[in-house]
Amino acid sequence: MNNIRLRLAPSPTGFLHLGNLRTALFGFLLAKSMGGKFILRIEDTDQKREVEGAVDSLLNILKWVGITFDEGPHIGGDYGPYIQSQRLDIYKKQADELLAKGGAYRCFCSSERLAKMREEQTAAKQPPRYDRTCRNLSPADIEAKLTNNEPFVIRQAMPLEGEVKVIDELRGEIIFKVADLEDHVLLKSDGVPTYQLASVVDDHLMKISHVTRGDEWLPSFPKNVLLYQAFGWEVPKFIHLPLILNKTGGKLSKRQGDVFVEDYKTRGYLPEALINFCAMLGWHPKTDKEIFTLAELEKEFNIEGLGASPAVFDEEKLDFYNGHYIRQTNIEKLTELILPYLVESNFIERITNYDLRIKKTAKTISLDYIKAIVALEQERLKNLSEIKDRVSYFFEEPDYEADLLIWKGLSRAQVKNNLSELKDKLESLPDFNQLETATLAWLKDSGKKNGDYLWPMRVALTGLKASPGPFEVALVLGKDQVISRLKTAIAKL
Repeated sequence: MNNIRLRLAPSPTGFLHLGNLRTALFGFLLAKSMGGKFILRIEDTDQKREVEGAVDSLLNILKWVGITFDEGPHIGGDYGPYIQSQRLDIYKKQADELLAKGGAYRCFCSSERLAKMREEQTAAKQPPRYDRTCRNLSPADIEAKLTNNEPFVIRQAMPLEGEVKVIDELRGEIIFKVADLEDHVLLKSDGVPTYQLASVVDDHLMKISHVTRGDEWLPSFPKNVLLYQAFGWEVPKFIHLPLILNKTGGKLSKRQGDVFVEDYKTRGYLPEALINFCAMLGWHPKTDKEIFTLAELEKEFNIEGLGASPAVFDEEKLDFYNGHYIRQTNIEKLTELILPYLVESNFIERITNYDLRIKKTAKTISLDYIKAIVALEQERLKNLSEIKDRVSYFFEEPDYEADLLIWKGLSRAQVKNNLSELKDKLESLPDFNQLETATLAWLKDSGKKNGDYLWPMRVALTGLKASPGPFEVALVLGKDQVISRLKTAIAKL
Protein backbone atom coordinates (compact mmCIF):
# COMPACT_ATOMS: atom_id res chain seq x y z
CA MET A 1 0.00 0.00 0.00
CA ASN A 2 2.24 2.78 -1.30
CA ASN A 3 -0.36 5.48 -1.85
CA ILE A 4 -0.80 6.99 1.63
CA ARG A 5 -4.20 8.62 2.08
CA LEU A 6 -5.90 9.46 5.38
CA ARG A 7 -9.17 11.24 5.99
CA LEU A 8 -11.13 13.19 8.53
CA ALA A 9 -14.83 12.35 8.30
CA PRO A 10 -16.79 14.49 10.78
CA SER A 11 -20.54 14.89 11.06
CA PRO A 12 -21.71 18.52 10.87
CA THR A 13 -23.50 18.39 14.21
CA GLY A 14 -21.89 21.30 16.06
CA PHE A 15 -18.59 22.54 17.39
CA LEU A 16 -15.33 20.60 17.21
CA HIS A 17 -14.70 18.43 20.28
CA LEU A 18 -11.12 18.32 21.56
CA GLY A 19 -11.12 14.57 21.02
CA ASN A 20 -12.03 15.12 17.38
CA LEU A 21 -9.28 17.73 17.08
CA ARG A 22 -6.84 15.11 18.37
CA THR A 23 -8.15 12.64 15.77
CA ALA A 24 -7.84 15.26 13.01
CA LEU A 25 -4.34 16.18 14.14
CA PHE A 26 -3.09 12.59 14.28
CA GLY A 27 -4.51 11.85 10.83
CA PHE A 28 -2.98 15.03 9.43
CA LEU A 29 0.42 14.33 11.01
CA LEU A 30 0.50 10.69 9.89
CA ALA A 31 -0.31 11.75 6.33
CA LYS A 32 2.38 14.44 6.34
CA SER A 33 5.03 12.28 8.04
CA MET A 34 4.51 9.51 5.45
CA GLY A 35 4.36 11.84 2.46
CA GLY A 36 0.66 11.19 1.89
CA LYS A 37 -2.54 13.17 1.49
CA PHE A 38 -5.16 14.24 4.00
CA ILE A 39 -8.79 14.32 2.86
CA LEU A 40 -11.90 15.92 4.35
CA ARG A 41 -15.19 14.07 3.92
CA ILE A 42 -18.42 15.30 5.48
CA GLU A 43 -20.66 12.54 6.86
CA ASP A 44 -24.02 14.34 6.83
CA THR A 45 -26.45 11.47 6.37
CA ASP A 46 -28.02 12.10 9.80
CA GLN A 47 -29.95 15.17 8.69
CA LYS A 48 -31.86 15.48 11.98
CA ARG A 49 -28.67 16.22 13.93
CA GLU A 50 -27.08 18.52 11.35
CA VAL A 51 -26.34 22.06 12.54
CA GLU A 52 -26.46 24.86 9.99
CA GLY A 53 -23.04 26.42 9.44
CA ALA A 54 -21.21 23.56 11.15
CA VAL A 55 -19.05 22.74 8.10
CA ASP A 56 -17.87 26.35 7.73
CA SER A 57 -17.20 26.50 11.46
CA LEU A 58 -15.18 23.27 11.24
CA LEU A 59 -13.10 24.53 8.32
CA ASN A 60 -12.44 27.83 10.07
CA ILE A 61 -11.32 26.29 13.36
CA LEU A 62 -9.10 23.71 11.63
CA LYS A 63 -7.53 26.45 9.51
CA TRP A 64 -6.96 28.44 12.72
CA VAL A 65 -4.96 25.60 14.29
CA GLY A 66 -3.06 24.96 11.05
CA ILE A 67 -4.64 21.71 9.83
CA THR A 68 -5.17 21.77 6.07
CA PHE A 69 -6.50 19.32 3.48
CA ASP A 70 -5.40 18.12 0.07
CA GLU A 71 -8.94 17.21 -1.02
CA GLY A 72 -12.41 17.99 0.27
CA PRO A 73 -15.74 19.66 -0.44
CA HIS A 74 -14.16 23.11 -0.18
CA ILE A 75 -11.30 22.43 -2.64
CA GLY A 76 -12.41 19.46 -4.74
CA GLY A 77 -10.37 16.45 -5.81
CA ASP A 78 -10.49 13.33 -7.96
CA TYR A 79 -12.68 11.24 -5.63
CA GLY A 80 -15.68 13.47 -4.95
CA PRO A 81 -18.33 14.28 -4.09
CA TYR A 82 -16.85 14.67 -0.58
CA ILE A 83 -20.25 15.14 1.09
CA GLN A 84 -22.13 11.90 1.78
CA SER A 85 -25.60 13.30 1.11
CA GLN A 86 -24.41 13.86 -2.47
CA ARG A 87 -23.34 10.21 -2.83
CA LEU A 88 -26.63 8.39 -2.16
CA ASP A 89 -26.73 6.83 -5.62
CA ILE A 90 -23.27 5.36 -5.00
CA TYR A 91 -24.38 3.66 -1.77
CA LYS A 92 -27.51 2.25 -3.40
CA LYS A 93 -25.46 0.83 -6.26
CA GLN A 94 -23.03 -0.85 -3.86
CA ALA A 95 -25.83 -2.18 -1.66
CA ASP A 96 -27.56 -3.66 -4.73
CA GLU A 97 -24.29 -5.33 -5.77
CA LEU A 98 -23.97 -6.84 -2.30
CA LEU A 99 -27.57 -8.11 -2.54
CA ALA A 100 -26.72 -9.79 -5.83
CA LYS A 101 -23.69 -11.46 -4.26
CA GLY A 102 -25.74 -12.82 -1.36
CA GLY A 103 -23.82 -10.71 1.17
CA ALA A 104 -26.93 -8.76 2.14
CA TYR A 105 -30.71 -9.20 2.16
CA ARG A 106 -33.90 -7.14 2.28
CA CYS A 107 -35.61 -6.88 5.64
CA PHE A 108 -39.30 -5.97 5.57
CA CYS A 109 -39.87 -6.04 9.36
CA SER A 110 -41.85 -3.08 10.65
CA SER A 111 -40.50 -0.77 13.33
CA GLU A 112 -43.31 -1.99 15.62
CA ARG A 113 -42.25 -5.62 15.24
CA LEU A 114 -38.61 -4.76 15.85
CA ALA A 115 -39.46 -2.75 18.98
CA LYS A 116 -41.58 -5.61 20.39
CA MET A 117 -38.85 -8.13 19.55
CA ARG A 118 -36.21 -6.12 21.44
CA GLU A 119 -38.51 -5.64 24.42
CA GLU A 120 -39.01 -9.40 24.65
CA GLN A 121 -35.27 -10.05 24.32
CA THR A 122 -34.49 -7.52 27.05
CA ALA A 123 -37.13 -9.04 29.34
CA ALA A 124 -35.56 -12.47 28.76
CA LYS A 125 -32.14 -10.95 29.56
CA GLN A 126 -30.94 -11.64 26.04
CA PRO A 127 -28.83 -9.20 24.03
CA PRO A 128 -31.24 -7.16 21.86
CA ARG A 129 -30.49 -7.90 18.23
CA TYR A 130 -32.30 -8.65 15.00
CA ASP A 131 -33.62 -12.24 14.88
CA ARG A 132 -32.95 -12.66 11.12
CA THR A 133 -36.61 -13.32 10.30
CA CYS A 134 -36.25 -11.96 6.77
CA ARG A 135 -32.93 -13.62 6.05
CA ASN A 136 -34.58 -16.80 4.83
CA LEU A 137 -37.48 -15.36 2.88
CA SER A 138 -38.09 -17.21 -0.36
CA PRO A 139 -37.66 -15.40 -3.69
CA ALA A 140 -41.43 -15.61 -4.12
CA ASP A 141 -42.06 -13.97 -0.74
CA ILE A 142 -39.61 -11.20 -1.55
CA GLU A 143 -41.17 -10.59 -4.94
CA ALA A 144 -44.64 -10.44 -3.41
CA LYS A 145 -43.58 -7.89 -0.81
CA LEU A 146 -41.85 -5.79 -3.45
CA THR A 147 -44.96 -5.93 -5.61
CA ASN A 148 -46.98 -4.66 -2.65
CA ASN A 149 -44.47 -1.80 -2.22
CA GLU A 150 -43.66 -2.88 1.33
CA PRO A 151 -40.81 -0.74 2.70
CA PHE A 152 -37.55 -2.51 3.49
CA VAL A 153 -34.04 -1.96 4.71
CA ILE A 154 -30.97 -3.79 3.50
CA ARG A 155 -29.09 -5.77 6.15
CA GLN A 156 -25.67 -7.38 5.95
CA ALA A 157 -25.77 -11.19 6.06
CA MET A 158 -23.21 -11.90 8.77
CA PRO A 159 -21.48 -15.28 9.10
CA LEU A 160 -23.46 -17.53 11.43
CA GLU A 161 -20.50 -19.13 13.21
CA GLY A 162 -16.79 -18.83 13.74
CA GLU A 163 -14.55 -15.87 14.49
CA VAL A 164 -13.38 -12.76 12.72
CA LYS A 165 -9.77 -11.66 13.20
CA VAL A 166 -8.95 -8.00 12.79
CA ILE A 167 -5.70 -6.07 13.02
CA ASP A 168 -5.43 -2.77 14.80
CA GLU A 169 -2.10 -1.00 14.25
CA LEU A 170 -1.79 -0.18 17.97
CA ARG A 171 -3.21 -3.33 19.53
CA GLY A 172 -2.31 -6.03 17.07
CA GLU A 173 -4.70 -8.91 16.37
CA ILE A 174 -8.14 -8.83 18.00
CA ILE A 175 -10.55 -11.76 17.74
CA PHE A 176 -14.33 -11.35 17.80
CA LYS A 177 -16.97 -14.08 17.87
CA VAL A 178 -19.39 -13.66 15.00
CA ALA A 179 -22.18 -14.97 17.23
CA ASP A 180 -22.00 -11.60 19.02
CA LEU A 181 -22.65 -9.68 15.81
CA GLU A 182 -26.11 -8.97 14.43
CA ASP A 183 -27.18 -8.53 10.83
CA HIS A 184 -27.02 -4.77 11.02
CA VAL A 185 -28.70 -2.34 8.64
CA LEU A 186 -26.64 -1.06 5.71
CA LEU A 187 -29.23 0.96 3.82
CA LYS A 188 -32.35 2.40 5.41
CA SER A 189 -35.78 2.36 3.79
CA ASP A 190 -35.41 5.96 2.64
CA GLY A 191 -32.24 5.11 0.74
CA VAL A 192 -29.92 6.75 3.28
CA PRO A 193 -26.94 4.58 4.29
CA THR A 194 -25.88 3.84 7.83
CA TYR A 195 -22.39 4.77 8.98
CA GLN A 196 -21.26 1.16 8.50
CA LEU A 197 -22.02 1.11 4.78
CA ALA A 198 -21.15 4.69 3.89
CA SER A 199 -17.79 4.79 5.67
CA VAL A 200 -16.61 1.50 4.13
CA VAL A 201 -17.78 2.38 0.62
CA ASP A 202 -16.29 5.87 0.80
CA ASP A 203 -12.97 4.72 2.26
CA HIS A 204 -12.64 2.13 -0.49
CA LEU A 205 -13.63 4.38 -3.38
CA MET A 206 -11.51 7.25 -2.06
CA LYS A 207 -8.56 4.86 -1.71
CA ILE A 208 -8.06 5.56 2.01
CA SER A 209 -4.99 3.66 3.21
CA HIS A 210 -5.20 4.35 6.95
CA VAL A 211 -8.31 4.96 9.07
CA THR A 212 -7.79 6.89 12.31
CA ARG A 213 -10.69 7.03 14.75
CA GLY A 214 -11.39 6.82 18.48
CA ASP A 215 -11.30 3.46 20.22
CA GLU A 216 -15.03 3.74 20.98
CA TRP A 217 -15.39 2.40 17.43
CA LEU A 218 -13.60 -0.88 18.24
CA PRO A 219 -16.92 -2.82 18.62
CA SER A 220 -17.74 -1.83 15.01
CA PHE A 221 -14.36 -2.97 13.73
CA PRO A 222 -15.35 -6.60 12.93
CA LYS A 223 -18.47 -5.36 11.12
CA ASN A 224 -16.30 -3.10 8.97
CA VAL A 225 -13.84 -5.86 8.16
CA LEU A 226 -16.58 -8.35 7.28
CA LEU A 227 -18.15 -5.78 4.98
CA TYR A 228 -14.83 -5.20 3.20
CA GLN A 229 -14.54 -8.95 2.78
CA ALA A 230 -18.12 -9.25 1.53
CA PHE A 231 -17.35 -6.71 -1.19
CA GLY A 232 -14.02 -8.38 -1.93
CA TRP A 233 -12.08 -5.21 -1.10
CA GLU A 234 -8.73 -4.71 0.61
CA VAL A 235 -9.04 -3.59 4.24
CA PRO A 236 -7.16 -0.36 5.05
CA LYS A 237 -4.95 -0.13 8.12
CA PHE A 238 -7.00 0.83 11.17
CA ILE A 239 -5.63 2.93 14.02
CA HIS A 240 -8.01 3.20 16.96
CA LEU A 241 -6.77 6.11 19.05
CA PRO A 242 -6.87 5.79 22.84
CA LEU A 243 -9.69 7.29 24.85
CA ILE A 244 -9.15 10.70 26.45
CA LEU A 245 -10.01 10.68 30.15
CA ASN A 246 -10.38 13.51 32.62
CA LYS A 247 -8.10 13.69 35.69
CA THR A 248 -10.51 11.61 37.77
CA GLY A 249 -10.47 8.78 35.22
CA GLY A 250 -13.87 9.48 33.67
CA LYS A 251 -14.69 10.16 30.05
CA LEU A 252 -14.16 13.73 28.91
CA SER A 253 -17.58 15.36 29.03
CA LYS A 254 -18.94 18.81 28.24
CA ARG A 255 -20.91 18.59 31.50
CA GLN A 256 -17.62 18.90 33.36
CA GLY A 257 -16.31 21.94 31.50
CA ASP A 258 -15.17 23.13 28.13
CA VAL A 259 -14.45 20.39 25.61
CA PHE A 260 -14.94 22.30 22.37
CA VAL A 261 -12.02 23.87 20.56
CA GLU A 262 -14.06 27.03 19.93
CA ASP A 263 -14.48 27.42 23.72
CA TYR A 264 -10.73 27.33 24.24
CA LYS A 265 -10.19 29.80 21.43
CA THR A 266 -12.69 32.16 23.05
CA ARG A 267 -10.90 31.85 26.40
CA GLY A 268 -7.64 32.86 24.77
CA TYR A 269 -5.78 29.63 24.15
CA LEU A 270 -3.37 29.86 21.23
CA PRO A 271 -3.54 27.38 18.33
CA GLU A 272 0.10 26.41 18.89
CA ALA A 273 -0.70 25.40 22.46
CA LEU A 274 -3.76 23.34 21.52
CA ILE A 275 -1.80 21.53 18.81
CA ASN A 276 1.15 20.81 21.10
CA PHE A 277 -1.17 19.66 23.89
CA CYS A 278 -3.29 17.39 21.67
CA ALA A 279 -0.18 15.86 20.09
CA MET A 280 0.91 14.62 23.50
CA LEU A 281 -2.46 12.95 24.21
CA GLY A 282 -1.44 9.45 23.18
CA TRP A 283 1.79 10.12 21.28
CA HIS A 284 5.18 9.67 22.88
CA PRO A 285 8.23 11.25 21.22
CA LYS A 286 11.56 9.44 21.29
CA THR A 287 13.07 12.04 23.63
CA ASP A 288 11.84 13.95 26.68
CA LYS A 289 11.12 16.97 24.51
CA GLU A 290 7.69 18.50 25.21
CA ILE A 291 7.57 21.59 23.02
CA PHE A 292 6.80 20.95 19.34
CA THR A 293 5.71 23.29 16.61
CA LEU A 294 3.32 21.93 14.01
CA ALA A 295 6.15 21.90 11.46
CA GLU A 296 8.30 19.84 13.84
CA LEU A 297 5.43 17.43 14.48
CA GLU A 298 4.97 16.88 10.75
CA LYS A 299 8.55 15.59 10.61
CA GLU A 300 8.76 13.64 13.87
CA PHE A 301 5.27 12.14 14.31
CA ASN A 302 4.95 8.40 13.60
CA ILE A 303 2.76 5.40 14.32
CA GLU A 304 5.47 3.83 16.47
CA GLY A 305 5.07 6.63 19.02
CA LEU A 306 1.35 6.02 19.48
CA GLY A 307 0.09 4.07 22.48
CA ALA A 308 -3.15 2.24 23.20
CA SER A 309 -3.50 3.30 26.85
CA PRO A 310 -5.98 6.09 27.66
CA ALA A 311 -4.61 9.63 27.62
CA VAL A 312 -5.36 12.04 30.47
CA PHE A 313 -6.69 15.50 29.74
CA ASP A 314 -4.96 17.81 32.21
CA GLU A 315 -5.90 21.46 31.76
CA GLU A 316 -2.95 22.50 33.92
CA LYS A 317 -0.71 20.97 31.25
CA LEU A 318 -2.61 22.88 28.59
CA ASP A 319 -2.03 26.04 30.63
CA PHE A 320 1.68 25.22 30.69
CA TYR A 321 1.79 25.00 26.90
CA ASN A 322 -0.33 28.10 26.45
CA GLY A 323 1.81 30.11 28.86
CA HIS A 324 4.89 29.04 26.96
CA TYR A 325 3.51 30.17 23.61
CA ILE A 326 2.18 33.43 25.07
CA ARG A 327 5.71 34.22 26.27
CA GLN A 328 7.09 33.35 22.83
CA THR A 329 4.70 35.73 21.04
CA ASN A 330 6.14 39.11 20.09
CA ILE A 331 4.57 42.03 21.93
CA GLU A 332 2.97 43.58 18.84
CA LYS A 333 1.11 40.41 17.92
CA LEU A 334 0.21 39.64 21.53
CA THR A 335 -1.23 43.13 21.97
CA GLU A 336 -3.46 42.68 18.93
CA LEU A 337 -4.64 39.32 20.29
CA ILE A 338 -5.42 40.82 23.70
CA LEU A 339 -7.12 44.02 22.52
CA PRO A 340 -10.52 42.34 21.86
CA TYR A 341 -10.66 41.17 25.48
CA LEU A 342 -10.06 44.71 26.74
CA VAL A 343 -12.74 46.06 24.40
CA GLU A 344 -15.14 43.29 25.47
CA SER A 345 -14.58 44.26 29.12
CA ASN A 346 -15.54 47.89 28.33
CA PHE A 347 -12.15 49.14 29.44
CA ILE A 348 -11.36 50.72 26.09
CA GLU A 349 -12.78 51.45 22.66
CA ARG A 350 -10.87 51.76 19.43
CA ILE A 351 -10.77 55.12 17.64
CA THR A 352 -8.20 54.37 14.93
CA ASN A 353 -5.70 51.59 14.32
CA TYR A 354 -3.34 53.29 16.74
CA ASP A 355 -5.50 55.45 19.02
CA LEU A 356 -7.88 54.21 21.68
CA ARG A 357 -10.08 55.73 24.35
CA ILE A 358 -10.53 54.68 27.97
CA LYS A 359 -14.30 54.32 28.28
CA LYS A 360 -14.64 55.40 31.90
CA THR A 361 -12.63 58.61 31.62
CA ALA A 362 -12.85 59.27 27.85
CA LYS A 363 -9.09 59.77 27.95
CA THR A 364 -7.34 59.08 24.64
CA ILE A 365 -4.44 56.63 24.83
CA SER A 366 -2.09 55.14 22.27
CA LEU A 367 -1.49 51.53 21.38
CA ASP A 368 1.87 51.87 23.13
CA TYR A 369 0.03 52.21 26.46
CA ILE A 370 -1.65 48.84 25.86
CA LYS A 371 1.64 47.29 24.75
CA ALA A 372 3.22 48.38 28.02
CA ILE A 373 0.38 46.76 29.99
CA VAL A 374 0.62 43.55 27.96
CA ALA A 375 4.39 43.43 28.45
CA LEU A 376 3.84 43.57 32.23
CA GLU A 377 1.42 40.63 32.18
CA GLN A 378 3.02 38.50 29.45
CA GLU A 379 5.03 36.35 31.87
CA ARG A 380 2.02 35.74 34.10
CA LEU A 381 -0.80 34.90 31.68
CA LYS A 382 -2.02 31.34 31.25
CA ASN A 383 -4.63 32.40 28.70
CA LEU A 384 -5.46 35.69 27.01
CA SER A 385 -8.86 36.20 28.65
CA GLU A 386 -7.20 36.41 32.08
CA ILE A 387 -6.09 39.91 31.14
CA LYS A 388 -9.65 41.11 31.88
CA ASP A 389 -9.30 40.30 35.59
CA ARG A 390 -5.75 41.59 35.97
CA VAL A 391 -5.50 45.09 34.55
CA SER A 392 -8.63 47.08 35.37
CA TYR A 393 -6.54 49.49 37.49
CA PHE A 394 -4.85 50.78 34.34
CA PHE A 395 -8.20 52.08 33.09
CA GLU A 396 -9.96 53.21 36.25
CA GLU A 397 -9.16 54.18 39.84
CA PRO A 398 -8.82 51.04 41.95
CA ASP A 399 -11.43 50.39 44.61
CA TYR A 400 -10.12 48.87 47.85
CA GLU A 401 -10.48 49.03 51.62
CA ALA A 402 -8.02 51.19 53.52
CA ASP A 403 -6.92 48.23 55.66
CA LEU A 404 -5.31 46.67 52.60
CA LEU A 405 -2.72 49.47 52.66
CA ILE A 406 -1.45 48.42 56.10
CA TRP A 407 1.89 46.61 56.03
CA LYS A 408 3.01 44.15 58.71
CA GLY A 409 3.21 45.69 62.19
CA LEU A 410 2.57 49.25 61.03
CA SER A 411 -0.18 51.52 62.29
CA ARG A 412 -2.50 53.47 60.02
CA ALA A 413 -0.68 56.66 61.01
CA GLN A 414 2.70 55.16 60.10
CA VAL A 415 1.45 53.97 56.71
CA LYS A 416 -0.11 57.40 56.05
CA ASN A 417 3.18 59.07 56.93
CA ASN A 418 5.16 56.67 54.73
CA LEU A 419 2.89 57.29 51.75
CA SER A 420 3.18 61.06 52.27
CA GLU A 421 6.98 60.82 52.32
CA LEU A 422 6.93 58.65 49.23
CA LYS A 423 4.61 61.04 47.40
CA ASP A 424 6.88 63.99 48.16
CA LYS A 425 9.90 62.02 46.99
CA LEU A 426 8.28 61.03 43.71
CA GLU A 427 6.98 64.53 43.05
CA SER A 428 10.53 65.84 43.33
CA LEU A 429 12.04 63.34 40.87
CA PRO A 430 13.44 65.18 37.84
CA ASP A 431 13.36 62.02 35.73
CA PHE A 432 10.45 59.71 36.49
CA ASN A 433 12.05 56.96 34.41
CA GLN A 434 14.65 56.67 37.19
CA LEU A 435 11.85 55.95 39.65
CA GLU A 436 13.06 52.56 40.86
CA THR A 437 16.75 53.41 41.18
CA ALA A 438 16.09 56.73 42.94
CA THR A 439 13.46 55.33 45.32
CA LEU A 440 15.47 52.29 46.38
CA ALA A 441 18.55 54.45 46.92
CA TRP A 442 16.49 56.89 49.04
CA LEU A 443 15.09 54.06 51.17
CA LYS A 444 18.52 52.54 51.67
CA ASP A 445 20.25 55.82 52.51
CA SER A 446 17.47 56.72 54.98
CA GLY A 447 17.59 53.32 56.69
CA LYS A 448 13.98 52.65 55.80
CA LYS A 449 12.50 49.19 55.11
CA ASN A 450 11.41 48.60 51.53
CA GLY A 451 8.20 46.78 52.49
CA ASP A 452 7.00 49.64 54.70
CA TYR A 453 6.80 51.86 51.62
CA LEU A 454 6.48 49.59 48.60
CA TRP A 455 3.54 47.50 49.86
CA PRO A 456 1.24 50.49 50.40
CA MET A 457 2.51 51.95 47.13
CA ARG A 458 1.49 48.77 45.28
CA VAL A 459 -1.96 48.77 46.84
CA ALA A 460 -2.43 52.48 46.18
CA LEU A 461 -1.66 51.99 42.51
CA THR A 462 -3.47 48.70 41.86
CA GLY A 463 -5.88 48.01 44.73
CA LEU A 464 -4.60 44.42 44.69
CA LYS A 465 -2.57 42.14 46.94
CA ALA A 466 -0.92 40.49 43.95
CA SER A 467 0.13 42.44 40.87
CA PRO A 468 3.24 43.36 38.92
CA GLY A 469 5.78 45.32 40.96
CA PRO A 470 4.89 48.89 41.98
CA PHE A 471 7.70 50.43 39.95
CA GLU A 472 6.64 48.58 36.79
CA VAL A 473 3.02 49.68 37.28
CA ALA A 474 4.05 53.26 38.06
CA LEU A 475 6.06 53.60 34.85
CA VAL A 476 3.04 52.55 32.79
CA LEU A 477 0.59 54.81 34.67
CA GLY A 478 2.86 57.83 34.48
CA LYS A 479 3.85 60.36 37.14
CA ASP A 480 0.59 62.34 37.31
CA GLN A 481 -1.58 59.27 37.79
CA VAL A 482 0.82 57.82 40.39
CA ILE A 483 0.81 60.99 42.46
CA SER A 484 -2.99 61.19 42.21
CA ARG A 485 -3.43 57.64 43.46
CA LEU A 486 -0.99 58.13 46.30
CA LYS A 487 -3.05 61.17 47.38
CA THR A 488 -6.23 59.08 47.25
CA ALA A 489 -4.60 56.38 49.42
CA ILE A 490 -3.42 58.97 51.95
CA ALA A 491 -6.94 60.36 52.14
CA LYS A 492 -8.32 56.84 52.85
CA LEU A 493 -6.12 56.63 55.96
